[in-house]
Parts: sequence; C-alpha cells; structure tokens
Amino acid sequence: MNCTDTSRLCTSFLAFKPNQNETFSIIQSMFDLLPSDITADSTGEEDGGGYIYLRKNCSCLTTTPHHSREARAGAVVSVQLLCGCSSGLWNYLMSYVTVSGDSVQSLSSRFGVSMDRIEGVNGISNPDNVTTGDLIYIPLDSVPGVPYEARKINPPAPSPSPVLTNSNISAADQVNHTPKGGHVPYIWIVGGLTVVLALLVMCILVCICLRSSSCSSSDEDGNEHNFQILRKSSFFCGSSRYNCCRSGDFRQANGEETQSNHQAVAIPKALGDGVFEIEKPMVFTYEEILAATDGFSDSNLLGHGNYGSVYFGLLREQEVAVKRMTATKTKEFAAEMKVLCKVHHSNLVELIGYAATSDELFVVYEYVQKGMLKNHLHDPQSKGNTPLSWIMRNQIALDAARGLEYIHEHTKTHYVHRDIKTSNILLDEAFRAKISDFGLAKLVEKTGENEISVTKVVGTYGYLAPEYLSDGRATSKSDVYAFGVVLFEIISGREAVIRTEAVGTKNPERRPLASIMLAALKNSPDSMNMSSLKEFVDPNMMDLYPHDCLFKIAMLAKQCVDDDPILRPNMKQVVISLSQILLSSIEWEATLAGNSQVFSGLVQGR
Repeated sequence: MNCTDTSRLCTSFLAFKPNQNETFSIIQSMFDLLPSDITADSTGEEDGGGYIYLRKNCSCLTTTPHHSREARAGAVVSVQLLCGCSSGLWNYLMSYVTVSGDSVQSLSSRFGVSMDRIEGVNGISNPDNVTTGDLIYIPLDSVPGVPYEARKINPPAPSPSPVLTNSNISAADQVNHTPKGGHVPYIWIVGGLTVVLALLVMCILVCICLRSSSCSSSDEDGNEHNFQILRKSSFFCGSSRYNCCRSGDFRQANGEETQSNHQAVAIPKALGDGVFEIEKPMVFTYEEILAATDGFSDSNLLGHGNYGSVYFGLLREQEVAVKRMTATKTKEFAAEMKVLCKVHHSNLVELIGYAATSDELFVVYEYVQKGMLKNHLHDPQSKGNTPLSWIMRNQIALDAARGLEYIHEHTKTHYVHRDIKTSNILLDEAFRAKISDFGLAKLVEKTGENEISVTKVVGTYGYLAPEYLSDGRATSKSDVYAFGVVLFEIISGREAVIRTEAVGTKNPERRPLASIMLAALKNSPDSMNMSSLKEFVDPNMMDLYPHDCLFKIAMLAKQCVDDDPILRPNMKQVVISLSQILLSSIEWEATLAGNSQVFSGLVQGR
C-alpha cells in the first residue's frame, strides 16, 4: 500500500488485545484516547478473543522525523502506528495484526466481511498464505464492537453457600438460607456500618494531612519566591502530559547555587507571591535553555511573534518550543505564565516552565510539530506544506473552537484570549489544532449578566471586533469575532487583510477579509446558488468539498463577525455547529465514489 495523499485525514480503527494488567485508564493514556474512542467485543474474552478497538484519526506522513537517543527505563516514548484510509468503497479500515490460527476465512467470519474484500484491500493472492504477525486491513461499513462500558461482562461466580449442620433446620430453610421472619441479622448491619465509618474517617484524615502539608509549605518563607525544579531529567508524567505546574518529585530553588547542572535561577519580580496561587511552573537555568536550542541557532528558529522569537529545543531529552523575550516584556510574560498554569486542555498548548536572566525571559512550551495554521493556508506549497483537505480544515476549526470554549466557559476564572489568529493556532503531527500565545489573555469579570474587561486595544488588525476597536471593551464575543475571521481564512486560504488595487490610485488598498467574504455571501443565498462565494474558496481544495457544509461554515463565520456582539454566537454554540458539520463532511467523504486504492497512514500512540 502506498502513502500518496499527505493532505488526507480520516477515521480509522486499530485492533488491540490488552494484557490483564492494562486497565481502561492505562489504554486511554497509551493511545491518547477519550473513553468514547474505545469499543470492545460485545461477548468479551470467552467468544470475542478479548480485543478492543481504538478509534484514531489517520494521516499520511511521507517522512517520520526522529531524534536518535538512548531510551531509558520508564521513559515515555512516542511511536507511530500503521493505519489505513479507504478511498470511498468502505467507511473505515481497521488495522489488525494476525495471531496464530488466523486466516482470511476466520477474519471474514469474525468481522462479518467477505473474503474478497479482505483479499482485495490487502492484495492477497493466496488466502492460505497468512503468517503470524502480518498487518491486515479489515474494511468496515460500521464502527466495530460496542462501547467499552456496555460490553457483556460475565457475572462473578456466586459465593459458596454456608454449610448447615443443625439437623433441626427445615428443608425450606436449607434451600432459602434466610433467617426465620425474613430479617437480616443485626451483625451484618453493624459490620457494614463500621466499615463505612472507618473508610469515611480515613478519607477525612488524608484530606486534613494533605491540606496541612500544603499550607505549611506555602507559609514557610512567605516573603521569598520558592519555585520548584524537577529532580528527574524528564518532565513527562504517566499520562504523557507535561509535568508542569504540579508538585511531586521536586526540589526547591530560591535563586542560590544548586547542585549538578542546575545553576542559579533568576526569578522576575513580576512572578512574586500570589501570581501562581497553588500551581507553579518548572524553572530551568539559562544554561539549559542555551544548550537545548543550540545557542539559539538560526536552524532552530521556528518563527517570530508579537513579543519574541520561538525556537525548537531538546530539553532534558524532550522536544520543546522556547519563546525568547526581552526583560521589558515582563507583563506579557507573567500574564501568559499565570493563565497557562491554570488551564489544561488538549486543544491548548501546554506550558512546561520558564527561565530568566537580568536581560531576557524564556517561556518553555510543548513542541507542536506542524507549526502555525497560517503556513498551511496561505500559499502552503511555497513553505513546503501540502494543502489541507476539507476534512482537515473542518477538524482544525473544531479543535480551535473547543480550546477557545474551554477558556471562556469551563475554567474556574474565565479568560479572553484577545489575539486569536491563524498564526496562534498550531498543528500537531496529526494536524490537530492547539491555541497558543496567551501573552495578551485577560481575566473576564462578571457584572450581573454581562462580562467585561476594559483595557487598551491590543491584538492584530483584521481580527479586532468593532466594539473593541472603538472603546476597548474586551469580552468573549471579541474572541468569537476573531474566530469568525479564522473560519473565513480556512475557507478561502487568504490572509485576514488583503491588499487590493484601489481605483484611481497607485497605492494598494488594505481590506479586511471579513468584509470581502460578507459581500460574497450577500450574492450567495444558499449552497445551490453560491457562485459569488465560490470565487473566494481556496483553489487548493480543487472543488473537493461538500458545498452545503462549506456554505454552513461560511454562514457560521458570518454570524461570528456580526457588528452587534449580542447577535454573535458563543463558543459553545460554535462548537456544536462545527461538530454537526464535521459529521456531515465525514459522511460525504464516505460516500465518494472511487477506486479501491487505500493508503497507509500513521497515527500517534504512546
């Protein structure tokens, strides 16, 4: 099978047989899955062989970049797993590794798929020539198995009945084993209550101990800035999330000389008491940052932002991105650190830690492999990127919307980002989106039913809401406006501000993309009559998109950029709309006519 279409993204499945020690939560962590992504044989181990089925997005990688280094015991290592996408004859392909006794016939019977289908997809000319360890793609029309929690579980064997030796007990009593009168013995009730009370007391004692230790650690040296540095050379924890902003296997550093490679740590005054509350970021030394980025070499430069340059680094044997800022940007530096230590979501770039000197500040993030979304939309070929397919664009929009919804709705304190744009949306190796750059993020204060944060106008021209431009009122609806512009960019492949030739002058005119797309929508009443809108659809998609879905996203973007913030949807409504459009788009892709070609892709596991 060939990996030919690097812009393609599809849903695939992996068949996996866990060991007895691999629990549901361990499997979730290993493969980076949500509970809804895991199904299982309905009959369990006895009939189904104990397999579970993992839903993963599959994409084609022409290369598999890696860094050669010695693997340590207990380290978390990312691996690539083979997957496949159908060109339209079937809805899904499932990767299955054969075991002893498997044959094309047994697989056909097991998964309810004809032998001809299996042989055709895998190019098998001799159905008897299947050896243990072969990778076989199983074409499927529907999701395999049943939801993991709904699978049939054999009930435990009943406990043995007590042996009755009293010859005076009647036969009926021996059968029922119930005390006369039908009452449960008091000893059972007392015993049960005793166990419950004991557990309750233990829980209370544990909570008190944890609370007292937390308070004592925060009360000690109250006037000093105590930050924590990992003992270990890695900053991954068991779930493969970065171990930032957490306590655990740490040692304290108060700015003095420390042992081994950890030199003195400069702590900016802006990161004083009360900035981080409970969670605190990791602190790295300048020497570590310098070595990780190869002395901030040009070959490690990833890009430039509003407040500094970003470099690739290999820090404590893990890939990271390091933002380098001047010490004059302390306010933005502190704002970003404070927000990212409070928000944790798969669609937000994860903070790892920081370093500081008297002249410079450094923020360390997780490394997001594919870089900025704008480089995949605006003339991608010139930047060495393959144009994004419609499904990928739809998924990216949904991912970014979920990240934005999280900081608006689901955090203890709500925030507005204030700088949503395609250069602040990053793509990982599977083209899943993460929002980055929280240097301008602002706490939103609630006043009755309204939310408002009055501040000076900051951000990027082309993404700024009218009310924010006029009087500096930053609300969650300001972010919604900027996200609407991002949706227009995803559809059109054009930048947020377009240079056009002004009539009667030699100087080019700068026009916001939003105004151009709104004018096109005025002359496109529906998906069947959208000739004006089609003029602005990204030609890189080569008309391979469902017209009704594209029109719906365009109309959603129109609602987001409404001049009246009250009429704009909130991000929860945007997420719901994009989820429905993505489902329709996947159904459209599954019904496409095509040949029997499939390609091998790669999905990320841990």
